Amino acid sequence: MSSTTSDPTRPRQAPPPSHVARPATPERTYGRLIGALFLAGFVTYGVGFGLVGSVTDEPDLLAGVSASQTTLMLGAFLMLLTTAVDIGKAVLFYPLLAKWDRRVGLTYLAAMVFEVTMMAVGSLFLLSLVPMAEQLRAGDLGADLAASLGALAVDGNAIAYQIGQAGLAFGAFFLCVLLYRTGLVPRWLAAWGAVGYVIHFAGASAELLGSPVSLVLLIPGGLFEVTFGVWLLVKGLGVDDQRPERVTT
Repeated sequence: MSSTTSDPTRPRQAPPPSHVARPATPERTYGRLIGALFLAGFVTYGVGFGLVGSVTDEPDLLAGVSASQTTLMLGAFLMLLTTAVDIGKAVLFYPLLAKWDRRVGLTYLAAMVFEVTMMAVGSLFLLSLVPMAEQLRAGDLGADLAASLGALAVDGNAIAYQIGQAGLAFGAFFLCVLLYRTGLVPRWLAAWGAVGYVIHFAGASAELLGSPVSLVLLIPGGLFEVTFGVWLLVKGLGVDDQRPERVTT
């Protein structure tokens, strides 16, 4: 008669060594791609913003645009390129987030679409400076009117950017809460992101209400995005370590 109990004298199979690399999964690979896009978006927008600022910060705005038209257009193009990078990031993120909570996935995707739309509007405001400068040079636009329209275009870009950042912070807050709840990344990192995006939202809202504090309040969220991008690029997401128990609709 056979026994159903295990033999206590039989040696147990040792667990695999911790240093053995785990096989790559689609989730882990997508996580690394998302991390690369986080960093790429940060760099492309930062460089584009710097190039644009070197032109729009000139005392005589439209005269500076005439002298540095290529710099302005390149900067605006890089800012527009960031919209494609951010959409790619959101599209890659959606199926991974939807395994855990479909509503959070849709919220983040919608927030990113809103953000890139506003960034594109802001870039178009900046590009409108080029025909304004040409009309001023040709004498078809008065100097006072040109100065007013140029300032309006720069302010329009700034307002569109802050509105987009507020939308981004709203959606990304729920993303970080989900990451914290599921443990897909270290909880300290997810908590940092949640707090950083709340501060980010406050800074963008304050800027829209006339308080120039966004530059300081954007720092925690900006540092989080760099750290988060590096983490994903190196580690990916931990989706293959724990599977969702259910998917919400």
